[in-house]
Amino acid sequence: FDAILPTPIPDKGRVLNGLSRFWFQFLDNQPQNHLITADVTQMGRGLEKHRAILSGRSMLVKKAKVFPVECVVRGYLMGSGWKEYLEKGSVCGITLPRGLKNGSRLEQPIFTPATKAEIGQHDQNISFEQACEIIGADNAAQLRDCSIGIYKRASEHALSKGIVIADTKFEFGVHDGQIILIDEVLTPDSSRFWPREQWTPGQTQLSYDKQFVRDYLEATGWNKQPPAPPLPEQVVLKTREKYVDAYKRITGNEELPA
Repeated sequence: FDAILPTPIPDKGRVLNGLSRFWFQFLDNQPQNHLITADVTQMGRGLEKHRAILSGRSMLVKKAKVFPVECVVRGYLMGSGWKEYLEKGSVCGITLPRGLKNGSRLEQPIFTPATKAEIGQHDQNISFEQACEIIGADNAAQLRDCSIGIYKRASEHALSKGIVIADTKFEFGVHDGQIILIDEVLTPDSSRFWPREQWTPGQTQLSYDKQFVRDYLEATGWNKQPPAPPLPEQVVLKTREKYVDAYKRITGNEELPA
C-alpha cells in the first residue's frame, strides 16, 4: 500500500497529532520523546500567519538520527504475523503455541522488528538477531524492552476505554546521545485498534484504524502500484468517523485539538 491516496480524510491530521500528543503526555517522558511544542506561537518566527493551517495538526520536534528499524509490538496475532504463523508457526523467529486463530491474543506481547529502508524493500519482518546486526545488540535490546514496556502501559489504558491495541509500530532515534521516541505514537495509522466488546478470535475484526481503507482497496482489485485509486465518499466519511471515535475514546476529549 506504499502509494499516496488522492483522496484526503478530513481531520485525520488532527487525530494523529492529537493522539500522539496525548500518548507523549501519558508516558510522562518514560522514555524521553522528540516533542518540543504543539503551540504554533512557540514554533518560530513567521509561522503565526499559518496558524489556521498548522494549529492542531503540527508540532515542533527535536531532530534525531533515526534507527533504520521499525519497532513492532504484537499483542494479538494479525496481518503479516498471522500469515507467517500459518506458514511457519512463528513470527519473526519467535515460535508461538499451536492452534492460534487470526486475532488471537498472545500470552505476552512480542517484539517483531521490521526493516526501514529509504530505498527498495522496507516494512519487511526480520528477526531480533537481524535487528542486532543492523543497529547493534545493545541498541536492539533497549528498543525491544522500551517498545514492549510502552505497549503494555498503553494497551492497558486503551482497554479500559474499550479499545484493543492489537499491534503497533514505534520509531526511535538518537538526540544528544540519548535514545528518544519519535514520529507518531499509537495512532490509527501506526496501530491496529479494535473495539473490545466485538473482539472475536477467528473472525474478521472490526477496526478503528486504516485497515478499513485497506480492505476497500483490496476489494477493488488494485495492483498496489501508483497511482492509487480515489476513495468514494462513504469510505472517506466512515474512515473519519472511526479515527475520531478512537481519539475520543482514548483521550476522553470530545473535541479534536484546535
